[in-house]
Amino acid sequence: MASANLTIPSQPMSYTELVHVAQQDLSLSLPEQLWWAHYAFWNNDILATGIITFLAHEVIYFGRCLPWIIADSLPNVFRRFKIQDQKPPPTVHDQWTCVKYILLIHFVIELPLIVLFHPMMDMCGLQYTPPFPRLSLLSAQVALFFIVEDTYHYWLHRAMHWGPLYRSIHRIHHQYAAPFGLTAEYASPWETFLLGLGTICPPLVLGYFTGDVHLVTVLVWMALRQLQAIDSHSGYDFPWSLRRLMPFWGGSDWHDDHHRYFWGNYSSSFRYWDILMGTVAGPRGKAMGHNPRG
Repeated sequence: MASANLTIPSQPMSYTELVHVAQQDLSLSLPEQLWWAHYAFWNNDILATGIITFLAHEVIYFGRCLPWIIADSLPNVFRRFKIQDQKPPPTVHDQWTCVKYILLIHFVIELPLIVLFHPMMDMCGLQYTPPFPRLSLLSAQVALFFIVEDTYHYWLHRAMHWGPLYRSIHRIHHQYAAPFGLTAEYASPWETFLLGLGTICPPLVLGYFTGDVHLVTVLVWMALRQLQAIDSHSGYDFPWSLRRLMPFWGGSDWHDDHHRYFWGNYSSSFRYWDILMGTVAGPRGKAMGHNPRG
C-alpha cells in the first residue's frame, strides 16, 4: 500500500521507523500516518487488514462487555437498573461459558470471514489507503448502514422464529431468557454467518456502486454495531440510556422483551419495523393490539 506522497521502503524497517517515514507527508494526520505505517510494516494488505479488523473486533467486544460483567457482579449497586430484576444475575459459570463459546465462534467462523474481507474489498472497490474519509461522508454512510442492516435483521430474525429455523439455528441464542452483555454474539455458527452478512454487505454493495467507501468507515460501522448489540443485550436500562434521547431507538428495554417473551421486537437497532408490522412484544405490544403475550 502506498500513499500519494510515500512509497514503502525496500529494506525492512521497524514500525517506529515507518512512522517517521510517514511523517514526511505533511498532508497526513497522525492517525493516517500510523495507518500507513501499519500497512507498510506488514507489507501484505490482506494480512494487515485482517489483523486490524480482528483485533478491533475483539477489543471492542470484550472491552464493552466488561462494564456489564462488573455491573452483574455488584447487584446491590446496579440491581435497581436491571430490567428483569426478579431474576438472579448471571453466575461466573454463565459468563465463562459465554466467553469460551464466543471465542470459539470468533476464531472458527468470524476470523476466516475477516481474512476474506480484504479480497472482497478489492473486488467491490473499497478504499483503504490514506487519506481517511470526510466525517460528513462517514457519518452519512454509517447511518445508511444502520438503516439497511436493521431492515435485513428484522426480516431474517423474524424468519428464524419459524419453528424449523428456530430449532435448528436460533434456539442457542435464546438459551438465556434474561440476557447479559456477553450473550450478544452467543449464537449458532449459521446465525453468526447470516447476521454477519447484514453487517458487511451494505458497505461492499455501496462501495461497488459508488467507489467511495473507505475501510475506516467500515471499522467505525462495525464498532458501533457491536456496541449497539452488546448494550441491547446488557439487561440494564439507565436514565441516560440512548433510547430515552431517541424514541425510535431499540435499546436494552426493547430487546429484553424479545428474550423474555420469545416473540416480537425482531429489529436490531430501531423500533419502527416492529411497530409497522405489528410485532411489538410484551405489555406494550398487547396494549397496541399486536399480540396476546403481554
